[in-house]
Amino acid sequence: MQISLKWIDEVVNIESVNLDKLIKKLTLGGFEVEKSSEVEINNQKQIVLEISATANRSDSLSIYGISVEIATLLDHPLKVAKYTLKNDTLNQIVKEKAKIFLDNSSCYSFFSIIIENLKNQISPKWMQEKLESCGIIPSNDLGDFQNYILLETGYPLEIYDVDKIKLELQSQEFILSIEELKNNHKFFASNEISYELDTSILTVQANKIPISIAGIIGSKTFSVSEYTTNLLIEASIFKAGKIRQQSRKIGLRTERSARYEKSLSSFYLKEALFRLVYLLRIANPNLTLQLHQIQQIKEEASIPIALKYETINEILGPLNSSSHNNCIYISQENIDNYLKRLNFKSVYDKPTRTWHVEIPKLRTEDIVREIDLIEEIGRLHGFNNFLTTLPKIARIGNEDYTYKIRKKITACLLNLGLSEFINYSLVNKTTFINNEVDIINPLLAECSALRKSLLPNLVKTVGENFKQKNLSIQGFEYGHVFSYNSKATFSEKEHVAGIFGGVKTKLTWTNSEVSLNWFEAKGKIEQLFNQLNLVNSWKPCSDIKAVNILHPYRNAEIYLTNEVRLGVFGQIHPVLANKFNLPSEIYLFEFAIEAIENELQKNSVTFYKSYSLYPKIIKDLSFIIEKTIPFEKIREILYVNGTKFLSEVKLLDEYKGQSIPEQKKSLCLQLIFQSSRKTLENKEIEIIIQNLQSILIQKFNADIRN
Repeated sequence: MQISLKWIDEVVNIESVNLDKLIKKLTLGGFEVEKSSEVEINNQKQIVLEISATANRSDSLSIYGISVEIATLLDHPLKVAKYTLKNDTLNQIVKEKAKIFLDNSSCYSFFSIIIENLKNQISPKWMQEKLESCGIIPSNDLGDFQNYILLETGYPLEIYDVDKIKLELQSQEFILSIEELKNNHKFFASNEISYELDTSILTVQANKIPISIAGIIGSKTFSVSEYTTNLLIEASIFKAGKIRQQSRKIGLRTERSARYEKSLSSFYLKEALFRLVYLLRIANPNLTLQLHQIQQIKEEASIPIALKYETINEILGPLNSSSHNNCIYISQENIDNYLKRLNFKSVYDKPTRTWHVEIPKLRTEDIVREIDLIEEIGRLHGFNNFLTTLPKIARIGNEDYTYKIRKKITACLLNLGLSEFINYSLVNKTTFINNEVDIINPLLAECSALRKSLLPNLVKTVGENFKQKNLSIQGFEYGHVFSYNSKATFSEKEHVAGIFGGVKTKLTWTNSEVSLNWFEAKGKIEQLFNQLNLVNSWKPCSDIKAVNILHPYRNAEIYLTNEVRLGVFGQIHPVLANKFNLPSEIYLFEFAIEAIENELQKNSVTFYKSYSLYPKIIKDLSFIIEKTIPFEKIREILYVNGTKFLSEVKLLDEYKGQSIPEQKKSLCLQLIFQSSRKTLENKEIEIIIQNLQSILIQKFNADIRN
């Protein structure tokens, strides 16, 4: 916002204030001065400042608002401004006509007045000069009056030609309403652009005909011209969220909507409206005024905020004048002075050293907690006047159970060769995850929904790395996922997900490079569970979210022993792999952290067993068997019949090829034998192996390979 210091000086005396001091005060007070420059208006040079205010300070988006802020920062008195004076005439009209009202929850305040007998629309020269000093080119018509009121008071007013409204309606009487459209509507705006409006767009309607998009822009059909003599003026305050939402939806942001988006207060709305009437009457003394309609929502009384002196000192700390042995804090007298300068009414309770502060209506949007008051005190005193110190912490703190579990999971995943990824929870809508949790008011189209799964982002991340020829990226991510049910009840849970595979590696020097197959990938997940000491079971996947992500025939849902669902695992879907130009041998998993935590908490007791001092004997067993026979069943039979010496059965290889019959597969198992009492001899292990081969032939009709 560009402001003229000459105009500011009309509200608060700054003529004697050094420019550098003023800029420094504004900057430290939270108003960034982007630049200062000189402009020549009517052969006179004026200093102007380009100021950026924070989003929560809508009260400062005007000449009067920023003047009040400067007066507070400099501790200078305000001059009497005409638009802050109450007017009995307008107040009397509002009081008499209060029974004519509107009713809409998206509109906090609404005044519409009809002005007749307007003969002169030419803006006075002094007004044009002020507009020029703020970077606005005068148009020498009613637009100048609108822009001037916006700059002076911060309130955007909309002006319509009332005769055009009556002509369109074919009626001398009409009722305004604020409501959403019943049907889709093509709206021709005053900027001469047509907008397609749907039923979610809030409009101001005259006898059900839209005359403006509420809080954004008026209709070209009812806009004023140089021949307009009768006006309908709208002064309104709309809900910030609603204006932001529909402004983004139709793709239009105006100076008016920008003000509403920052939550304007309605405290001076009537005064701004009468200020416009007052300015129009200067050149139109016979102007007549009639209040048309009104809406005023009763504002709830603000609850005083308790401000403790102890908390102020704890947050802001000692002053720069403090020594090593003597800490000096801001005085209570200074705090009283700052609250007074801010126009905050306060009552001090001496025994508890607490102020009970009543917030004025102009600041109720941004001052809601004790910390906000402390920020105001620090801002006025100057944050640079407080001593900058690092807090002295005796100890960092204790690791809670959740953090310990997360550390354990992270260590296991790192041991598997995965790196940790970080992605945003806000995502764009995808075609491979349905029913995402949409955000009502997204900032960007790319961040329009909350993710229901961590897997899509992992696939995208790996896909982008593959484009950059980074082929060895494998990783995991912790993150929150969101969901809702048919009753629109939302839930948020923490998951851990991972992606690996896709890289060809050599298992031995003599063999060629091969990709990770299903059994090897499944073995990695089982290794993870073994490290976490979790017992699990595998079932066919029925998760709807994973339908378009995981391979239709190579997927599984993983359950814990108590039938609690842990998550999903599977190979990437061929369509998805093709979309991101990824290898088909990529594997994905996603598990619920809460389920892991609960299960590990049950297994909190650690069991130890003695380590055998006797050597192991390792034997390989290869055989051909039917494809349909699961490995789990084979392993179970081997354990039952392998005597007490068989300590472990590992699947080394699964092969299907030209040398193997079509409906069969070749398995290579590694059998590990070990005793805790003696050294095993090779001849007794050979007897056990022969027995296991016989059982495999008998049970599964296996063909033993030499």
